[in-house]
Amino acid sequence: SLRSLYRDILDKNLLQSAKDLRLGRRFTFQQDNDPKHTAKITKEWLHNNSVTVLEWPSQSPDLNPIEHLWRDLKMAVHQRLPSNLTELERICKEEWQRIPKSRCEKLVASFPRRLMAVLAQKGASTKY
Repeated sequence: SLRSLYRDILDKNLLQSAKDLRLGRRFTFQQDNDPKHTAKITKEWLHNNSVTVLEWPSQSPDLNPIEHLWRDLKMAVHQRLPSNLTELERICKEEWQRIPKSRCEKLVASFPRRLMAVLAQKGASTKY
């Protein structure tokens, strides 16, 4: 199921990424309220691994810069028209590597502006 797949992704990547980034246990994990994120299996894994999770209100605007990167990746992959799962995986990895660091920096730098837009709209939709 998607829920167990998500838990497996966390198991293989989250703590190792925190270690690689030298965060130790001093990090807060953020995810939205997608059902696989709020599933019992996920909550148990996070609890058992002492991961601090940022509470995220339902139906809240998605301010996470990664969402823009996912859109970029989807568009790039779609243009290359993979014909099978192996090719899809290869193309995804190639296109992810092609995303310039400057794109990530720009998205992170835009966070305060996006947050102010959400506040100005009282939580309603924004141009972002």
